[in-house]
Amino acid sequence: MSDALVIAGKSYQSRLLVGTGKYADFTQTRAAIDASGAEIITVAIRRTNIGQNANEPSLLDYLPPSEFTYLPNTAGCYSAEDAVRTLRLARELLDDHRLVKLEVLGDPNTLYPNVMETIAAAKTLVKEGFEVMVYTSDDPIIAKQLEDIGCVAVMPLASLIGSGMGILNPWNLQIIIESANIPVLVDAGVGCASDAAIAMELGCAGVLMNTAIAAARDPVLMAGAMKKAVEAGRESFLAGRMAKKLYSASPSSPTTGMIG
Repeated sequence: MSDALVIAGKSYQSRLLVGTGKYADFTQTRAAIDASGAEIITVAIRRTNIGQNANEPSLLDYLPPSEFTYLPNTAGCYSAEDAVRTLRLARELLDDHRLVKLEVLGDPNTLYPNVMETIAAAKTLVKEGFEVMVYTSDDPIIAKQLEDIGCVAVMPLASLIGSGMGILNPWNLQIIIESANIPVLVDAGVGCASDAAIAMELGCAGVLMNTAIAAARDPVLMAGAMKKAVEAGRESFLAGRMAKKLYSASPSSPTTGMIG
């Protein structure tokens, strides 16, 4: 059975999206990406060399765009103007590439999204023909507004970027998922494989992460664990869990034909 993740009309077999920052070097980055099975990789345009600096190693040499779908992001941007400028640069560097990740941060301490600036940037980018996957808060109203603007995916945080705190508000995520007509992916806050599995069991279309893999004691091993967790969580969601029954035990073994 085909169960592809479809974003902006393109199908992907992996529902795990992985960032390329914070690794020891590009060699480790490549090894972790391979272990994760990710097809979509995020790139912080302000922090990663993809051709801006001709005399430095380029990520493009280790993760060629012919093998992966690049998702340029606006990490480090605190205004709509900066975010739009950054993604215009990415489009130029990557030969008119249109699929992007928009994030506009509110402050450098929490890295919580500034939803007003995010909405403003999204409106501009969609008008310019970008296919916008957008990092946002777990506010269902804001998520719906971003969908209505024309974003191709909404990506609410599970908890703060880089915190590893896991999913702190599954109820809001559930509301966003049930109301959306576009893919909903958890972005930020995943710390371990069980967090990724829970996100998928809630019905998320996918999970995007970076620090949970790159900051692990063994990033390559963790990348493999995340791959399995996302796959298991998706299968669990599709299978449909049993109903919860408070104070109603139900034996798993037959109760008829017992000896004695």
